[in-house]
Amino acid sequence: MLNDKRIAGLIVAAGDGVRSGQNLPKQYVRIAGRAVLTHAIDALFAHPAIDIVQIVIGSGHESLYAEAIGDRPLPSPVQGGATRRDSVIAGLEAIDADIVLIHDAARPFLPPEVIDRLLAALSDTDGAVPALPVADTLARGDSSGLGDTVGRDGLYRIQTPQTFARADILAAHRAWDGAREATDDAQVARAHGLSVAIIEGDPMLDKLTYAADFAQAAERIRPTMISRSASGYDVHAFAEGSGVWLGGLLIAHNRALAGHSDADVALHAIVDALLGTISAGDIGSHFPPNDSRWRGAASEIFVRHARDLVVAAGGIIDHVDLTIICEAPKIGPHREAIRTRIATLLDVPIANVSVKATTTEKLGFTGRSEGIAAQAIATVRVPESYSKAN
Repeated sequence: MLNDKRIAGLIVAAGDGVRSGQNLPKQYVRIAGRAVLTHAIDALFAHPAIDIVQIVIGSGHESLYAEAIGDRPLPSPVQGGATRRDSVIAGLEAIDADIVLIHDAARPFLPPEVIDRLLAALSDTDGAVPALPVADTLARGDSSGLGDTVGRDGLYRIQTPQTFARADILAAHRAWDGAREATDDAQVARAHGLSVAIIEGDPMLDKLTYAADFAQAAERIRPTMISRSASGYDVHAFAEGSGVWLGGLLIAHNRALAGHSDADVALHAIVDALLGTISAGDIGSHFPPNDSRWRGAASEIFVRHARDLVVAAGGIIDHVDLTIICEAPKIGPHREAIRTRIATLLDVPIANVSVKATTTEKLGFTGRSEGIAAQAIATVRVPESYSKAN
């Protein structure tokens, strides 16, 4: 029984992931709004049997790690070593636990049922690993062509997390002869005389290695996302000046817009729409107009803040539709530049941004050229778990 045991998750995230084709280590690439590493962390944190989650990171990854984990209550990360085994040893030495699940950050989607099966197996064995039987035909081959077929009976694809008593697997790693490099912890355990059971793995645990793997992973998680839409509306009056900020661009005009910040009515409407998709209040609750810090501030700051909150919630911005309502200035000549700027601020393709303009046929305050109004609708996908909680 494990009821009296302290159980830890140890995530090895010290690699550089150069084969992924990304411009940063693969564990920090975002899928569905969260870093690959963060998905793995959250999966372990969510399991009621796990008491602590320890991360091993690579040299120079500190800022990437801090951005990925946000305010999650984790112990300080451990510095990894030259090899995966060195990193595992460093992590094991830092953990105060009886049982440890050693997991690769590149396997972000960890079903709780796999953890259940791993822990249950420890009642009869020294260690346990998840695995899937090999289904494809296997054959030897080289540059000259295909060779003999290899029997696949009894062959498995080994996954992580791999689960052991912490003291046992640490002793096994310390005793490894070092003449060759181990590919996983089970190999080290068996060499030390430990028994290792195979439990049923899961296709969700497939490792992310190449660029195509990330696209497939995004599709795999899509069914767990919920679409939410929200609207935003803002108005600013004209004041003395020689240009108006609209959609992140300064457009020449015979007047400016009055406001505590730069009065970018278009971006303000987008901010409120984004905040609405995650039930996070409105722009005034995040940037109060009586706070001197935001006097004359660029509204791009507000957009990035709202975008980051959506991302922190695990969200994906699918589309933003903006309508600017005014008699002047004319928006048409600037439409594509505004779309481009908004897409850049939101870190989305330009196809995900729509910008329209209309007048009120000389009716109302906009028709009298007293100011400009804007309305926006944002469509965001958030994890089903976030949607239920918020």
